[in-house]
Amino acid sequence: MQKNKKTHRSTPYALTETGHGHVWGACAEVEETAGETLRRGGGEVVRLYVAACAEGMAPLFVGLRAGEPGREADLDLYAESVRDLWYVDRPLADAAERVSLLEQFPELRPDEEGITEVGDTYAVFAVLCLRYALTAHGSGSVDDALSCGHAALTAMGMLDRNVAGADFLADEQRLQSLSLSGDARGLWVASVAAGRERFRAVLDRLPR
Repeated sequence: MQKNKKTHRSTPYALTETGHGHVWGACAEVEETAGETLRRGGGEVVRLYVAACAEGMAPLFVGLRAGEPGREADLDLYAESVRDLWYVDRPLADAAERVSLLEQFPELRPDEEGITEVGDTYAVFAVLCLRYALTAHGSGSVDDALSCGHAALTAMGMLDRNVAGADFLADEQRLQSLSLSGDARGLWVASVAAGRERFRAVLDRLPR
């Protein structure tokens, strides 16, 4: 995938907190633009937006958690949910049930020490992204869609700061803009390719 130039990465970040207690960055300009477009576009645009966000983040959970004992059902739920998000012509009827199951994942129920490992950090962002994607897909909530997008943007901003010469944030902003156009052509392929690049970058940062 062709990278965007560094000059596209000037959007300021502010710190906020989610209902799950995780601190993450919020792009004020991106939020305002995306929010306006999502409200104008309605349910199908919301569903396409969150499907693309979740697809790009999926390898950061599926790839990092593959092979972990006892996580088979979690991996199945995650992969099936990301797949089903792409049915953008209708809301997911069982979105709330899937969210309830997702909220039992260890990533959203950290112990007293919190999240400290590199892989765990990105897996948390991936689960948060899907959690908000499912809620937005089922309800059409613009606020939840924006929270989904924020999780992806924050994770990519963090990855940029830790990988020399990386431009993952600009790529995510480009994909989100593409999804907001309502044109699904090529979006799934681009999101899958972006997810693979992100996974390789995180994998390179893990202790050997």
